[in-house]
Amino acid sequence: MQKNKVFVKIGYTGNNFGAYVPLLDGCVATGATPKEVIENIKEAIAFHIQSSLEDNEPIPEVFKSDYILGYKFNAESLLNYYKGIFTNAALERMTGINQKQVQHYASGLRKPSPETKKKIETALHRLGEELIAVEL
Repeated sequence: MQKNKVFVKIGYTGNNFGAYVPLLDGCVATGATPKEVIENIKEAIAFHIQSSLEDNEPIPEVFKSDYILGYKFNAESLLNYYKGIFTNAALERMTGINQKQVQHYASGLRKPSPETKKKIETALHRLGEELIAVEL
């Protein structure tokens, strides 16, 4: 049986990461790192659902069965998350996007177009597929 996917949106504020669940009004969390904010949002979801059930409030149907979480980062939060792993030069080689432009996206000075976001996402997925195939 395939589990339903619930998306969590993650952003970067310049000081920390924030997450919210569009399907659960008011379900939010923060953290110093994406890993921390993901753990915190999982706890927030559990608390939100438990509280709603205890108060006889309705919950979205997807939360009544097994589900998995998916994470939608905005460009700024994703680039900041991986800045210790990927240099702007590496991202330029992977995506074809100029390093200066990558820095503008990471700093929040500019927002990438939908096409540019797709280019970044595709390059990261391609890298992930290459890495999954590696054996040592």
